[in-house]
Amino acid sequence: MGLFGFSRQNDSQPESETQEEALTASPAESAVQLSVESSQLPKEADDTEIDEPDITTEPVVLDEAHENLAQARVVESQASLPEEDNNHGFASYAPKPGSIEETGLHINLLLELLIKHIYRSGVSDLQQLSKDLCLSGSIVKALLDEAKQKAWVENPSSNDNGQFRYSLSNIGTLEAEKAFLKRGYLGPAPIPLELYQKVSKIQSNRTQVLTEAEMREGFGDLVFPDEVINSVGPALNSTKPILIYGGAGTGKSYFCRHLNRLFGETVLIPYAIEINNEIIQVFDPELHHVKDQHQASNVVSALRIADGYDRRWLACERPLLVTGGELTLSMLEVQFDNASRCFLPPIQLKANNGILFLDDLGRQRVTPKELFNRWILPLEERRDFLALQNGQHFEVPFELLLLFSTNLTPQELIDDAFLRRLGYKIQFQPLSKELYQQIWFRECERFELNCDNQQFDYLINMLHQPNNKPYLACYPRDILSIVRDQVLFKNLPNSVNRELIDFAWQSYFVA
Repeated sequence: MGLFGFSRQNDSQPESETQEEALTASPAESAVQLSVESSQLPKEADDTEIDEPDITTEPVVLDEAHENLAQARVVESQASLPEEDNNHGFASYAPKPGSIEETGLHINLLLELLIKHIYRSGVSDLQQLSKDLCLSGSIVKALLDEAKQKAWVENPSSNDNGQFRYSLSNIGTLEAEKAFLKRGYLGPAPIPLELYQKVSKIQSNRTQVLTEAEMREGFGDLVFPDEVINSVGPALNSTKPILIYGGAGTGKSYFCRHLNRLFGETVLIPYAIEINNEIIQVFDPELHHVKDQHQASNVVSALRIADGYDRRWLACERPLLVTGGELTLSMLEVQFDNASRCFLPPIQLKANNGILFLDDLGRQRVTPKELFNRWILPLEERRDFLALQNGQHFEVPFELLLLFSTNLTPQELIDDAFLRRLGYKIQFQPLSKELYQQIWFRECERFELNCDNQQFDYLINMLHQPNNKPYLACYPRDILSIVRDQVLFKNLPNSVNRELIDFAWQSYFVA
């Protein structure tokens, strides 16, 4: 038992450094090394081949056996990968790094993450550390060698499966505790800012042209007037933000929340990004929906890390971030969480390569004028300038579709100068009777209620028209949900009748 309660197994010391490193090349690590440079031998094999040929004879034979087995397993692993992994093309602009230098990160930052992961687990093996850092085994092995040179990591011990396990020395434990005090981030290795900027621009949804046929197909199961489709469609091909306005219940929010289905391709989202050795955590599992289920469940073997694109990225659906009355100016800047000691991204950075939807504009604690003043430059130049707590400033792409929705008229929000910057102002109005009827019967199906045209005519002729109630898209859902509640409560047949409609109408509308 170590000084801080971590288990360290040092009873069986390897006979020599050469044998230890040769045996450390487990099938998983050998596969990773092969995928990076199939012709490159491990460093320790090169050294011992010159200095001690009599010692390396047996380990080299053992490595070749492992490599043969690993190659078979790599082929089997790649054959069993989802089709998406082999064909998405991410490797063309986010290739996996083959060395510490190719990660784009300083070795000290990687060593810090390495010892923090070992600190958390007490003991760890090469395969687990490769999954924790989302780096290949050859890179992690190089980091472990460097940590051993600094006396941070003790000589590995083997478990029953023959894999070597690593633990921290007393010095390494102290260094890990210092690292946690410095920054609390514990996760995969981050993406350097320069690479994030490059990939975000490549993945921009602004480069995707949307046609009328594609929009109608994407909204095939939804009911909206042709005027809305014909107005919003061209706006989505613009580089300017969109303001959608109209009375409450006209379907503005519902429409905007479904726009993401029109930009369905998968994009890469980083776990975190690095700016001058500081780390900003980007990935949010509540917002970023992972398409690769192996990554979503954190089941990423060293063999998978060796294949395809850089696994410091996650293949996700384009994000759709919705914010409303809770929005403040501070949410548009990088925040430092004192509890976790981590930098947290602003909402526009989390929504990059997706859609940022600001609902109910004009009801926030920040005024629309203050909001637009903050975003004048990002809206025009498609780049945003942020700052860390220590005063470091940096630039990030502003590659997202920005939508605003409000119940107010545009003139009530901001002046004409700001309205011109918005580009598109699209009004939502009440539905026609025909579209209203389509939604009514669709909602009847959803609530498993039987309704005939006679009952619908009663709703229109005896309730809507005498009370001058417009045909709003939200009414069928809301009225029929009350009908359904009454049916369940009184154990009635699943049929809509006049009495149930009258009860729902009186319960829903204020006299």
